[in-house]
Amino acid sequence: MASKKTPVRLERFDELEFMPRFEYGEMAEVAGICSADDGTELGTGWGKLTHARIPWTIKYDEVLTVFDGVLKLHANGEVHELKARDCIWLPKGTELTYEAESALIHFAIHPSNWHEVE
Repeated sequence: MASKKTPVRLERFDELEFMPRFEYGEMAEVAGICSADDGTELGTGWGKLTHARIPWTIKYDEVLTVFDGVLKLHANGEVHELKARDCIWLPKGTELTYEAESALIHFAIHPSNWHEVE
């Protein structure tokens, strides 16, 4: 992790560049806001899910908030349906499936360098 934090930086939503996440291509696109590259243990960003059904095991602690659309999150034998302004706490190790026709989400994760400390 970088030793010095980057200065204050405004990120305008309309100027964010969304990139495909992992092998899911257009189903999951993300735009990061801050990460270990900014010298912080907090990682945040936006995600767009489109015609998505994505299995995943959470490798960090996460809080996820839906801003638009509906996200069905299958976890621990339950289906959690999140609508706009709903949020959910996801502890590290949670096995889940994200399902959405169309959803805009914001996420906050810790640690931001989870891929280096697995």
